[in-house]
Amino acid sequence: MSSVSAYYNGKNVLITGATGFMGKVLMEKLLRSSPDVKAVYILVRPKAGQSMQERVANMLKCKVFDRVREDCPNFHEKIKPINAELTQPKLAISAEDEEELLTRINIVFHCAATVRFDEPLKHALQLNALGTQRLLELARQMQNLEAFIHISTAYANCIRKCIDEIIYPPPAEPKKLFDLIEWLDESIIEDITPKLLGDWPNTYTYTKALSEYLIQQEKGNLNIAIIRPSIVGASWHEPFPGWIDNFNGTSGIFIAAGKGILRTVIANNEAVADMIPVDVAINLTLAAGWYTAVHRPKNMLVYNCTTGGINPFFWGEMEQYVMSTFKRNPLEQAFRTPNAHLTSNYLINQYWITVSHKAPAILYDLYMRLTGRKPRMMKIINRLHKSMTLLQYFSTQSWDWSSENMNMLMSHLNTEDKKLYNFDVRQLHWSEYIESYCLGAKKYLLNEDMAGIPAAKQHLRKLRNIRYAFNTTLLVIIWRIFIARSQMARNIWYFVLRKEAKDFLMLMAIGDTCFT
Repeated sequence: MSSVSAYYNGKNVLITGATGFMGKVLMEKLLRSSPDVKAVYILVRPKAGQSMQERVANMLKCKVFDRVREDCPNFHEKIKPINAELTQPKLAISAEDEEELLTRINIVFHCAATVRFDEPLKHALQLNALGTQRLLELARQMQNLEAFIHISTAYANCIRKCIDEIIYPPPAEPKKLFDLIEWLDESIIEDITPKLLGDWPNTYTYTKALSEYLIQQEKGNLNIAIIRPSIVGASWHEPFPGWIDNFNGTSGIFIAAGKGILRTVIANNEAVADMIPVDVAINLTLAAGWYTAVHRPKNMLVYNCTTGGINPFFWGEMEQYVMSTFKRNPLEQAFRTPNAHLTSNYLINQYWITVSHKAPAILYDLYMRLTGRKPRMMKIINRLHKSMTLLQYFSTQSWDWSSENMNMLMSHLNTEDKKLYNFDVRQLHWSEYIESYCLGAKKYLLNEDMAGIPAAKQHLRKLRNIRYAFNTTLLVIIWRIFIARSQMARNIWYFVLRKEAKDFLMLMAIGDTCFT
């Protein structure tokens, strides 16, 4: 009954970036919803001392594949890893593997990219832009290719406030940039990067904008669609509610707030936090792959996969939901009680960073040194501040994205497909989703058992008592140093106490009168 699932059955699919967050969810959904898919080819490179085979074996042990593993224990036999490197000429694919891909592949999902905002420009260009160009060259030679789906980002054109589902002029001519990084020294490229970026906030959005333009210029006769997800977060429903496997973006911020390390964030309470659950983005991607291959639209379609214009959610709401969730379901061994606040004022933020971040971190590291342990809190704080600085551009502004193509695609799905490949974000309840996200971070990132919540609550009560004791001691010290030595200060202090006592007695008297 599902047209989308039926399409992928019997097909050979190529996925780049399959070991990444979105790539894993894409591969899992494809294998689970289209169990008769012929083969899933994935481009993988050796990394961190692991061979291609070791990386794939470790990836397939991931919990994300538990549902597929239960339904089809031999699902791994359909996965065909190909040794490749997107930053190398011809992707460094062997002649034998290239021949297999050229004769068999029916659909390509290009998910591979560096998502680091502070990635050096040279590497970001090599992977995000030049790698895309090289994959296109390969795709144009594929004999049975029906669709090529490219994963971009909704922030590729973030210098504009209103973003339509079209390809905009690039920030620079790609070929000139490729020539530049080929002969210029890396240190020089680093020095001129701010000038090259112009109004773009980071190398990620800059190179993604270049990639979109490259695809438009060099697609040839390929049937191509571009998916632009906004801030990709934990899963909504699939494969499990709240599933997440990395600390990127908001995930690391949530955990830092839940641990009591993060106390202040620069953000506009009224700005839209345009988050998209990863399974929503993947459902749209698979549906777009089907539509592109079967309906063959005359023009290349761009899908803005966002929530702000359909079901808006604000940074101020996020703060409330995250804090309330972690107070009900605290993280284990928290540093302090969760109590993070948003502010759009730079000076206030810097004050709280000094008082609530750096000062406690210095004291804690001093304690660690005195007890013969390695200090680590200041290092964590510095990394956290770097992440927040990179996120600040997106947490203080709002954008308007059109979503006509997403609505059009939804209208082409039958009833079964709308259930199986649900990307209707109007159904998303943000309070429930954020709670699921926080609990998912607790379970899947920190590997904490929900059975440990009573002990975690007890730990928070202990931290609260310590804070009360510290504040009381501080108050006594202030009294001894300042108030006890000044007659005027004592007079003010006693006046305040007498006024409070008078108000209290008045309230008691009113209560007695009402009772009588």
